[in-house]
Amino acid sequence: MGNPWEEISLADYEAHMALDSVRQLQTLRRMMGEQLEAAPAGTVMILGVAGGNGLDLIGPDRFRRVYGVDVNAAYLAETARRYPALAGTLECLRADLTKDWNRLPEADLVIANLIVEYIGYACLLNVLRQVRPRYVSCVLQRNPTEAWVSDSPYIRAFDGLEAVHHTVEPRGLEAALAAGGWQTVRREECPLPGGKSLVRLDFAPLGEAE
Repeated sequence: MGNPWEEISLADYEAHMALDSVRQLQTLRRMMGEQLEAAPAGTVMILGVAGGNGLDLIGPDRFRRVYGVDVNAAYLAETARRYPALAGTLECLRADLTKDWNRLPEADLVIANLIVEYIGYACLLNVLRQVRPRYVSCVLQRNPTEAWVSDSPYIRAFDGLEAVHHTVEPRGLEAALAAGGWQTVRREECPLPGGKSLVRLDFAPLGEAE
């Protein structure tokens, strides 16, 4: 059985995320810009890069290497097409993080936005042990109800995600990463329509926070 994210078109995903009733595409782009400058880093790995939202904010000399990781090959192809200015810097890697994490290269900074919900805490820790970053920045979605996908004309496109969805919350992520040797160094919450919010949590190895 394949990963359900391979069945969701990028057009449907981005159209849903950009709706005024959702506004996650726009909010995540802004947050990504801040995450990219969160720590000194020569290399960055973006888990669940999708169509590359926010990559346009990377200056030509900011990173030696940008790894965009996703399970959907069509997403990666579109990301590479959209950002020719990053040619030679951007490397798109197809990987199902629940089983391919041990093939990932090392990177100084890991950004994991709205993906922990689909891989779980333990898998994220596997990724971090493999990639060995010096800084980690995650965004989780906080929901006021059990409806974790906002209602929209595109909602049926996401029906298959129930099979891989994990219930996550900020304290749970902090506890899981603390057990893996990470300490929280930043918390930020950004409100969204419908009472939802995006919670950013940044982590550094224990004993290495500024």
